[in-house]
Amino acid sequence: MEKITVQNTSVMIISINKNDYISLTDIAKYKSDDPTAVIGNWMRNRNTIEYLGIWESLYNPNFKPLEFEGFKKEAGLNAFTLSPQKWINTTAAIGIISKSGRYGGTFAHKDIAFKFASWISVEFELYIVKEFQRLKEEEQKQIGWTAKRELSKINYHIHTDTIKHNLIPIELTPQQVSFIYANEADILNVALFGTTAKQWREANPELKGNIRDYATINELICLSNMESLNAVFIDEGLTQRERLIKLNQIAIQQMKILEAVESRLLLK
Repeated sequence: MEKITVQNTSVMIISINKNDYISLTDIAKYKSDDPTAVIGNWMRNRNTIEYLGIWESLYNPNFKPLEFEGFKKEAGLNAFTLSPQKWINTTAAIGIISKSGRYGGTFAHKDIAFKFASWISVEFELYIVKEFQRLKEEEQKQIGWTAKRELSKINYHIHTDTIKHNLIPIELTPQQVSFIYANEADILNVALFGTTAKQWREANPELKGNIRDYATINELICLSNMESLNAVFIDEGLTQRERLIKLNQIAIQQMKILEAVESRLLLK
């Protein structure tokens, strides 16, 4: 469940079968303190019935067209009324759903919700579309960051496996094993960030997590590459000092390239 704020109106968004459904109840509150009545007035409109029927025909194989035709014939008559629940139960519609409970109300697929918003107010529709797109862009950025973080973790496991096979002599104590891992992690930290994990924690006592949690996307990309290369250097038998020098040179070169690419993208 997520929320966006549109012209001082809080609008809830939920996910159903990987589709976004937006609260019609919340949208209706922009127009009236009686959202149920607003939704009912919208649904008794002939244009609304036709739109809902076409949408269901496109996306719902279980939609009941005969029942839809019955509503279509009655739409517009003074005595005609139609609630979301009646529409759902009679036609097996999926574009609109009703939820009970604390976060309940009437929700609709984003296509239908935007149509409802335009009926409420063209201005409101434009704002809700803008806020919805902003939310989706933020989600994509977060997905990208998470993917980079996970890639870094995967390469870290490759890296530590290589250490285990190449740097750890037989019958080391657990403390010695831990010490070797810490040294190898700090090789990468020093090569890229210029500091060890301990030094960073001492310099930033108010921050939670570790130095890599505060890395930029470019730094995470570079770190991921360095972890893979360090594993190769270990296999080749390079000393810790030799690897540190090489990795620092690689970090400088890659960060220059990544920052230059980002600058060009920003100028477009």
